Formats: sequence, structure tokens, C-alpha cells
Amino acid sequence: MSGCLNCFSAPLVKEAQLGEFRSPKGLPRWLHKLYSITRRLNPGFGTMLNAAAAERNKEPILSVLRDSVNTERPLQALEISSGTGQHVVHFAQTLRNITWQPSEYDRQSLASIEAYRSHYQLHNVKPAVYLDASRPHQGWAGIQPESLDLVLNINMIHISPLSCTEGLFRGAGVLLKPQGLLLTYGPYAVNGQITPQSNVDFDYSLRQRNPEWGLKDISFLNSVAQKNGLFLEKIVEMPANNKCLLFRKESLV
Repeated sequence: MSGCLNCFSAPLVKEAQLGEFRSPKGLPRWLHKLYSITRRLNPGFGTMLNAAAAERNKEPILSVLRDSVNTERPLQALEISSGTGQHVVHFAQTLRNITWQPSEYDRQSLASIEAYRSHYQLHNVKPAVYLDASRPHQGWAGIQPESLDLVLNINMIHISPLSCTEGLFRGAGVLLKPQGLLLTYGPYAVNGQITPQSNVDFDYSLRQRNPEWGLKDISFLNSVAQKNGLFLEKIVEMPANNKCLLFRKESLV
């Protein structure tokens, strides 16, 4: 598998009868068609999906965002691997100065994001776009170089092939404006060590499911970032043995 799955890949995700997909204006025509076909084959498709982990971590991550980005001037943000859509609508309701572009590789997750967007009717959340982070940024839905203030990536790095992580940093290095921010969230190894035991067990279970998955070391991610003009500015400890890594794009002198 060359694409990237968010926590949708994990058994924590279940379908929740919270709302139905209502074909909001601005949705790409191909997604309308895909939805119609899939809905006929699977009547349960298109409802808002709910991930327990996303519900738990959305407020702590929002707190980091509040402390890390300008909350007054207009900003442009891309969320790579948006999962169910719970995060983007939660952030958008508070950080209304930011225009959010959700994206996903998984087709059912795309429909869930659109269900959330339709339900909440948020004007600062764009229609979800298909995005494979392992592919060159030129194929990322036409997003232009140095057009983004923020790239957000939650719970993807440890549950996707290495090519997705490398593609994430390459794409962010090109698409972010100078001094733009890449924020990643998840569990990580530190200097070759994974702690506590629950994360060791989690890493083992991921690698058993797919040898390309598993916790990445922060020093390795920092080296990949530096190759793409980003530097690790800050590490924020988060609940449940996770961390937020904040990478800043260097300014051209």
C-alpha cells in the first residue's frame, strides 16, 4: 500500500449515526459520483464516523495550535490525513481566522469528512480533497508553493509507509510560506528508545500488522525535516504518551 491511512486504520474507529451526508455545494463532481455509487452498494456509507482517540485528543491538540499560530490574521492550513473529520471541524470552530483544507487517502474517510462539514456548515472548512502523501506535491489538489501558513498531520506517521513521512516533509517544505509551521502529532521514539511499555507494545503490534509501520524516532524525523528546509522548533508533551512536534520553515535570507 503506497498511500496513507490515519487512525481510520485502527480498530478504534466505528460508524456513528450522528448525521447523514447531504451533498454540500462545492463538493468535487467525482466525489458526488463516488458517493452515489458507494451508497447504493453500502447503505451505511457516508455517515459521520467517530474515532474515540480523535475525540480524546482534539482539545489538547487545539490548545497547542492556539499557542503556536496567529489567531488574528487570516491563515491557510492543510490537514494531511484528516481521518474521520472530527479534528478539522473542532479546530475550525475555534480558530475561525484559519481556512482549513482537509484531505485524505481513504475514500470512506473522505465521505465522513464531508458529512461533518455538511453537518456543521463551517464556512472556513473547504471540501475534502484526495491526497496521497507519498506522491509529489504537484499532485496535491493544486495547492501552490508557499501558499500555506500551517500543515497539520495527526496520527499518520506511525501507521503509514516511510514514503508517506518523507512525502509529508517534502511537500510541507515546498508548500509552506517562510516561517510556516508543520505540526505533527503521535507517539514517537526518542534517541532510539520507546517508552513506556504501552508504546513498546503498540509499536510491536503495528509492525506485526505491517512491517512498514511503527513509531519513528524524533531525531530521524528532524533529519528528514532539515533536508527539506524545516527545523524542529519545539516538542510538546501530550496526554497518553504522545507528543506534538513543531517544525518551522526557515526563512530565505
